Amino acid sequence: MTDGTDGLRARVRRTIGDLVDSGREAGVQVAAYRHGRLIIDETAGTADSTTGRPLTAGTPIFSVSTGKGLTSTVVHVLAEAGRLDYDLRIADVWPEFGRHGKHTVTLRHVLTHTAGVPDLPADTTPADFTDWDAMCALIADAVPRWAPGERIAYHAWTYGWLVGEVVRRVTGRRISTVLAEDVAAPLGVPEELFFGVPEADLPRLATLEDHGLADLMAFASAHLPHFDAVAPPAVRPDAAIGSRPDVLRADVPAVGTLTARAAARLYAALIGDVDGVRLISADRLRQVSAVAVRGVEWVFGQETAFGLGYAVDDDGSFGTAGSGGSLAYAYPELGLTVAATRNRLGANDGDPMEGLRTLIRDMVRATG
Repeated sequence: MTDGTDGLRARVRRTIGDLVDSGREAGVQVAAYRHGRLIIDETAGTADSTTGRPLTAGTPIFSVSTGKGLTSTVVHVLAEAGRLDYDLRIADVWPEFGRHGKHTVTLRHVLTHTAGVPDLPADTTPADFTDWDAMCALIADAVPRWAPGERIAYHAWTYGWLVGEVVRRVTGRRISTVLAEDVAAPLGVPEELFFGVPEADLPRLATLEDHGLADLMAFASAHLPHFDAVAPPAVRPDAAIGSRPDVLRADVPAVGTLTARAAARLYAALIGDVDGVRLISADRLRQVSAVAVRGVEWVFGQETAFGLGYAVDDDGSFGTAGSGGSLAYAYPELGLTVAATRNRLGANDGDPMEGLRTLIRDMVRATG
């Protein structure tokens, strides 16, 4: 090729190879689309360090909050079909949710993390996550921290049940079914995008390893006063909970299990046409990717900007990232999407997946 793609692909391949060869990573997937065409689909390392099972491009990896991008995309696909409106009051389709003054919370509030119900009880367990109805009942009965829209607070876990139950009430289908039928199937990646992973697919998943993420969670718990409210000690988003078969099988749509190439393909179909599939219109793309709220976020105390269900960055991208090192982002002006995953969940390690995103973005910009 003469468009720089060969050089970019070689650079990415060399980078992830060095990460694995140095022992810094176990397995890495990186994928990118440009104007609807797959330009990078690289993997290195193992899916299971104990057995030596190789990581392939089709090996799903539990990718924590990167899965929120799938959740948000389901909403926009349904909105595109006329089934959902962003200003829908949650209580209009889920009456129980209106308790304790939550009757004015809208889907837009949920998508922008301003719904006011970011926390879970301190004694929440992973086993609780496997009971959809119980989790929804708990959230429906929650007393809001503040009025909807009053402040931004990352709804680390509650986001999934808030969106997922609205989807179920409106469509009569579980959000995992809508993802499979309305998103993954049209895109041709039905075995690479999951909320609840079917039992038969569990052996295909990459095995997670902890590489500093658990220590970071403990540090956050000790130093961020609201961290345990959104991520109670037994359900921190780390390798431990992402290795539990019961949680992996359950629909917990604040997180997801995916491949980098499927995530990059999903975002490519949000910003343009991919093999005849476009998930949302250009007008809706402008709506969902524009900054909807900006301010200091309650849990981490940092300046944050959200569109409708995605983080919006100053470099012109929108998307989601997960604890320990996974991400999926789109650059509409570049026609570019990038996704990266790894199964050794790290922290304070220089964020090599973010480094790969930056590398691909900058090289694409440089080559035009």
